[in-house]
Amino acid sequence: MTVDIRKYSEFLEQVASEIDIPPGKYQDTVDRYQAVGHWLEEGAYSNCAGELSIYPQGSFRLGTVVRPIRDGIEACYDIDLVCEMPLLKDRTTPQAVKAMVGERLREHGTYKKLLDPEGRRCWTLEYAEQDGVGFHLDVLPAVPDSREFLDTAIAITNKSGTAYTWSASNPCGYGAWFDGKNAAAFARAVVEQKQTIQRRASLIYASIDKVPDQLVRTPLQRAIQLMKRHRDLRFNHHERIDYAPISIIITTLAAHLYGNELDVYSALSGIVSKLQAHAALVEGKAIDRSLATMGLIQRRPDGTWHIGNPINSEENFADRWHEDNHARAQAFFSWVDALQKDLLNILGETNPRLLQDHLSRVLGAAVVTKNFDVLVPPAPFIDTPPRIHITGAAKPWRDV
Repeated sequence: MTVDIRKYSEFLEQVASEIDIPPGKYQDTVDRYQAVGHWLEEGAYSNCAGELSIYPQGSFRLGTVVRPIRDGIEACYDIDLVCEMPLLKDRTTPQAVKAMVGERLREHGTYKKLLDPEGRRCWTLEYAEQDGVGFHLDVLPAVPDSREFLDTAIAITNKSGTAYTWSASNPCGYGAWFDGKNAAAFARAVVEQKQTIQRRASLIYASIDKVPDQLVRTPLQRAIQLMKRHRDLRFNHHERIDYAPISIIITTLAAHLYGNELDVYSALSGIVSKLQAHAALVEGKAIDRSLATMGLIQRRPDGTWHIGNPINSEENFADRWHEDNHARAQAFFSWVDALQKDLLNILGETNPRLLQDHLSRVLGAAVVTKNFDVLVPPAPFIDTPPRIHITGAAKPWRDV
């Protein structure tokens, strides 16, 4: 037996689907965050000159959400929600904005019980598990950032000790950029996938028109989900967790390098091979000219690293890669090599059991076991008649 690429790509698609948020949980999450949004919108806030803007950001917005692994166990989904307040940045403070959102949440009897202590950037509502699956809703207070040229830019709150500061962000702009990279693949997939989703979740979505675009998944989104799952398991150790590649870097580089491939295996293979070609930068060597001109991962003359935010050239996602003797940069490229070895260089494996054990280690035993039949169909059952042994039977001849 050797691994069939087409079946393996289908298997990867199924695994990514399993770690994705299912339609029922997705709709439950949307209902919950819309309810939180309505509650925040109806509040009275000092000096607000208009309506609040409440919208999702991060992996939930981008369609790259995966159920995280914490201490080796499937954990609750993390959902990020921006609460953009109509306040002038220079006429308020990050502490005041953060406090207004927190106070409003505490005014609600249910949300007060679900609310965690104040976080560094957000307020977190902990929703209990239903059917074994729960989620955390992170509400991120923000105001429009008038210093930026882009209308969608915001300033978010940061707390360090007792000090509060602003940080620049633009989740709407980033989402639009990602959608542009994903547009052609989305157009190919949208009709067929919505039909499939509606057929399987007809009690949730009465018609195809009711199925949200956010549930459609392209090879790019699936590749990112698989990369994040592999990352979560590989760095699921206390001594490694601080150096795990952050999701915004994975998502940004994958979107840049996606070549509009038609299936998950090809998309993942193309992204990983191009990332591997950047590894020479760790030793200060030159990389392929075509990749160098893209400027995605840069090693500057002073030894620092730069991975730019595609909608804000001043923001550097790799601003800590030089720390600890470039530990995060080395961990990133070591992880990329592991992606190649663990998920791509396995097509020659001839032993189904070894293949299943290997994939279980790098993607998770539960999801691999559930979907392994897609890759290696079970041996057909042969109903063999029982052997009958007769003793004392008459001889088939007689003495003459």
